[in-house]
Formats: sequence, C-alpha cells, structure tokens
Amino acid sequence: MSRELQLRIASALVLGIVVLAATWAGGIWFRSLAVIIMLAMHYEFSTMANAPVKAPLANAIGWLAVLATALFVMTSLPSMALAAIVIGAAGATLAGVKRGSGLWSATAVLYAGFAGLALAEIRGDGLSGLFAMLFIYAIVWTADTLALFCGRALGGPKLAPRISPGKTWSGAVFGAAAGVGAGVATALAFRQGGGVTIPLVAFALVVASIIGDLFESWVKRRLGAKDSGHIIPGHGGVMDRVDGLVFAAFAAFVLGNLLPLADHAGVTDELAARLLGL
Repeated sequence: MSRELQLRIASALVLGIVVLAATWAGGIWFRSLAVIIMLAMHYEFSTMANAPVKAPLANAIGWLAVLATALFVMTSLPSMALAAIVIGAAGATLAGVKRGSGLWSATAVLYAGFAGLALAEIRGDGLSGLFAMLFIYAIVWTADTLALFCGRALGGPKLAPRISPGKTWSGAVFGAAAGVGAGVATALAFRQGGGVTIPLVAFALVVASIIGDLFESWVKRRLGAKDSGHIIPGHGGVMDRVDGLVFAAFAAFVLGNLLPLADHAGVTDELAARLLGL
C-alpha cells in the first residue's frame, strides 16, 4: 500500500469519526460543523476564483453575508440565514458587475451558504434529524464508493468527459443502485415500511450528489484548479470531499419542505420527519 493511499485512508477515518460524532451529538455541535464546512467552502471557492484580487468589494460583501449566515445558523434562525444568503449573493453580483467577476462571488455565497443552512436544518436537534442525516450519509457515501470502484473496474462510456473525464456511466449506474439500496436499508432500520417514497427520495438524493460532484468538477475546470484546497491530507480541500454531500443535502432540504407532513406525533424535527415520513 502506497504512502499516499495510507494517508488518504487515515484522513478519511479521522474525518468520518469527527463527522459521525458531531452528527450523533446534534445541536450546537453539528451546527458548528455545518458552519465550519460553510466557511471553508466559501474560502476555497473565493480563493480559486481569485475573488480578493479580481472583485475585492464583491468578495468582502460575500464574506459579510457568509459570516451573517453562520451567526443565524448557530442561533437557529433559518429565515434570517436564508435572507442573508440571498441579499449577500445579490450584493456581490451588483458590486462586481463592472468587472464581470461578481457572479463568482455570488455563487460562492449561494453554494457555501445553502450548504451550511441545509445541513444544520436537516439535523436539527431531534432524533429524526439524526436518522435523516444517517440516511443521507448512507446514500451518498455508498453511491460514491461503488461508483469509483465499478467505474474503474468496468470502464465504458464517460458520463461527462468535458467536465470530469474519470467518471463513467457504469460507475454512475452501479453507484446509484447501491446508494438507493443503502438508503432503503437505512430507512427500514429506523421505521417499518415506507412504501415507494423512500426509494424515490433515495434516488433523488443520489442524482443530486452526482450533480454536485459534476458541478464542483466544472467549477475547478473553469477556474483552472486541480483541487479546491489542501487542508485535508491526501484528499485536497473541503469542497472536494463534500461536493456530493452538500447537493444531496440541498435536495433533502427542498424535499423535506415540499413533501406532505405525515403523522409523526412526538417528533419535533418536522423537516427530517417529512423527509423520512416518520
């Protein structure tokens, strides 16, 4: 086993333990993790886009918006956090319109801000929030792992050769099937039945995670970056590790607000309850 692979495995184990511990604890601990992810993503995105040099005012507005969002996430004020994200993105766009680079700063605000907000709101403080996050982890991590190994083993047509040449349709299909299976198995461990809703939600989250992976690859290609950063030994940046996860969280956040509220007397986290139908 190469030293690089050993480093990747060790980093993944440490990160996995930290993430799962914070997820289990919930409350302020998971909100802190969500905020750390959000701030790291905004920093990496802004750095790749060279926003401090190309659009200093737009970058400054973006940072103010993200810091305000972090404050509102930590104090459980989702409506205020959403307002800060939208206003910050609009302000960054207008501030950089003359240089034509404000859109990158605005995208950084939207991408990082919604990541932190979605993760924090899905987990919440209740037991159903824990179930929902484990449901998302099972889907995304399983799909990502199987897509990598099956894609390398089977090869075949590329999924998006101009964006991410390493991804194949075979990997995407097998990864999606495995992700849906993992989601159904995880959901069944938390509740009885669930009907067709659970696999449909799981499939939607798999598709969202694939889109998130491709989006991050597209951003890096447009900005001429190999990795989003170097903070994680053997893995690159935070964006490199959470690209699929945060898009799945976006999708779960939207679905959790759109799905009809099921009968879940005693469940305090309504968003996660809607997601799993608890």
